[in-house]
Amino acid sequence: MTLRVGLTGGIGSGKSTVLAMLAQLGATAIDADAISRGTTAAGGAAIAEIARVFGAGFITPEGALHRERMREHTFTDPQARKQLEAIIHPLVGAESARQVEAALAAGAKCIVFDIPLLVESGRWRQQVDRVLVVDCSVETQVARVMQRSGLKADEVRAIIAAQATREQRLAAADVVVCNEHLSLEELANEVKQAALGFGL
Repeated sequence: MTLRVGLTGGIGSGKSTVLAMLAQLGATAIDADAISRGTTAAGGAAIAEIARVFGAGFITPEGALHRERMREHTFTDPQARKQLEAIIHPLVGAESARQVEAALAAGAKCIVFDIPLLVESGRWRQQVDRVLVVDCSVETQVARVMQRSGLKADEVRAIIAAQATREQRLAAADVVVCNEHLSLEELANEVKQAALGFGL
């Protein structure tokens, strides 16, 4: 029996770091974000349809999605965001399913799905056995994202406001890793404890 774990957390919570640590402990990591980025990279499976629906102006000269232009467009136009999701989500779903099949065939003990919008999407809850939330304060999220991305505090807060609240995520959690003021070593120990419960 392969355990399916949904991993989520707000921007800047350290979710990607936790995913990498779980993979080191033997979990099969399925990163929907990385798959999504692959579909919109140069030569990606979504590019032709994005160009058809939105126009060539949303494709860079290298043949990838013009992320900044699309982000601005979908931020102000919810309908455009729906159109973009309708192109990308089925491709991500198909590739995720392919990776799951490969993991099951290889006898994986635990598959961890990195799902930024697990709480918001609603549909994921039925597809996983456990939900692991990486949690930290909003202040910590803002500080981390500003440091790594160069965004201003109010821009980061706007992104956070568009995501599920910390309370909503914690309410959905079966397991919580609190990533507040921890060294990488301390975080690794927390993740190890959680991983024991996943049979790793």
